[in-house]
Amino acid sequence: MEETNNKVPNFIRTIIEEDLRTKKTERVITRFPPEPNGYLHIGHAKSICLNFGMAAEFNGRCHLRFDDTNPTKEEDEYVQSIMEDVRWLGFDWGRHLYYASDYFDQLYDYAVHLIKTEKAYVCDLSPDEIREYRGTLTGPGKNSPFRDRSVEENLDLFARMRAGEFPNGTRTLRARIDMASPNLNMRDPVIYRILHAKHHRTGAKWCIYPTYDFTHCISDALEEITHSICTLEFEDHRPLYDWVLDQLPVPCHPQQIEFARLNLTYTMMSKRRLLALVQEKLVSGWDDPRMPTLSGMRRRGYTPKAIRDFSERIGVAKRDSMVDVQLLEYCLREDLNKVAPRRMAVLRPLRVVLHNYPEGQTEELPAINNPEDPSMGTRNVPFSRVLYIEQEDFREDPPKKFFRLAPGQEVRLRYAYFIRCVDVIKDKKSGEITELHCTYDPATRGGDAPDGRKVRGTLHWVSADHSVPAQVRLYDHLFTLPDLAEIPEGKDFRDYLNPQSLQVLSDCYVEPQLADVSPYEHFQFERQGYFNVDPSSKKGALVFNRSVSLKDTWAKIEKQNTES
Repeated sequence: MEETNNKVPNFIRTIIEEDLRTKKTERVITRFPPEPNGYLHIGHAKSICLNFGMAAEFNGRCHLRFDDTNPTKEEDEYVQSIMEDVRWLGFDWGRHLYYASDYFDQLYDYAVHLIKTEKAYVCDLSPDEIREYRGTLTGPGKNSPFRDRSVEENLDLFARMRAGEFPNGTRTLRARIDMASPNLNMRDPVIYRILHAKHHRTGAKWCIYPTYDFTHCISDALEEITHSICTLEFEDHRPLYDWVLDQLPVPCHPQQIEFARLNLTYTMMSKRRLLALVQEKLVSGWDDPRMPTLSGMRRRGYTPKAIRDFSERIGVAKRDSMVDVQLLEYCLREDLNKVAPRRMAVLRPLRVVLHNYPEGQTEELPAINNPEDPSMGTRNVPFSRVLYIEQEDFREDPPKKFFRLAPGQEVRLRYAYFIRCVDVIKDKKSGEITELHCTYDPATRGGDAPDGRKVRGTLHWVSADHSVPAQVRLYDHLFTLPDLAEIPEGKDFRDYLNPQSLQVLSDCYVEPQLADVSPYEHFQFERQGYFNVDPSSKKGALVFNRSVSLKDTWAKIEKQNTES
């Protein structure tokens, strides 16, 4: 994997460096622990890049571990998609693939150990009663009436819970800690619950399942994780993480470190709400190119390098903040500008007939594939009497400083000739412009006039006889609200869906060199933006997704910040 050259200092890197220097850690072992209940999104990419990146930087290793402790929400489909996404980003866990369900037997034994040491008890309170007994942020909780059961009774009840004697929700196993703790997570948290549900890996073997807080720290310890890196919402859970490990004969005690999760403008990060978008068919699926899922971003045309670069540029902070989505788009442009071949495509075609160009004649004109990389060479594009240009590149009554095509006005055709508009043909009923009649100057082949005259406008084009029809999909932000955490009371996130987030243009024409493209290939359509071949695309029915426009306001912002 190609490493980014934009590494910036961060506090986690500093902690690891100090742990290695003082020999607290001999070898760095991190983990990425997704719950397989949905598709990964750009926020997860930050964690993936951080965990795998830190391990690689310090010659350690990173485990991929699925936190599959809730069978009612988890599916193998999500497991497979997560593995595909991690690999696509350029990371590999090698032989270190794990599941929390791998440890179900050990987790049960550790729960029994807590019962025997009087650190856990079976509670008969209902979920609502547990919440009531828990107390508030300003007031302590109160003990469960079942907190003082004997070890023998707790062992018996827990074994019967496992045997399936009790229905869902009737009993739980709770840690015995402190109902007066200022940290609500330490007020006798539930560590096992009854759940009669088939698990995607263990089937019907279990009808009780451990909670995340109990499972996660033990899984880390069993895998000898050195640095358990997680997002800030788990900061208040760290005392419980440490308490569980302190009570058990585990092989090691990993260090939990929290960092700020990614918040991105105009972007939804809630897995629950993303699932709602899919289930309610407000998007076409998890891989809809407007979705922030990695599968959606991949389909739209984002590259692994751009996402890794973005993750490094935003850094690792201790407090939440909002990142402008323009930075993500900037990173994509930076990558694609170097690697994407240039092509010409007309998205909203206007027919142009060159009256003085010989009928039946075709020329092959050389065109540069990528000015950023001369090794990519050139290609030939066909030029003929009838062309297509963009509708917006012509104005019958042009405003001041309109340097594109207009009656009597001359422009350059990219890689070709100067042309001048001499007549405008309109539909007799609608009055819409249907065709332009122009002349070309044969002396200007290649785009320069031997007499030295200059033109201000350069247009892209395709030959009508040689171009290939295509569908082009233009994407914008899925939401109109910059910060989706600030939805006003009485409003719903659905109220901020952008009705202009997708435009489908079905009558486009592209260069003939694009007739045999493959899914996920990248191109820059000159003057239009960067585009990606949709996986549904096939010969004769081409589909291109616009990954990002050519407009780059972030570069201007960054330059202004640097100069100031």
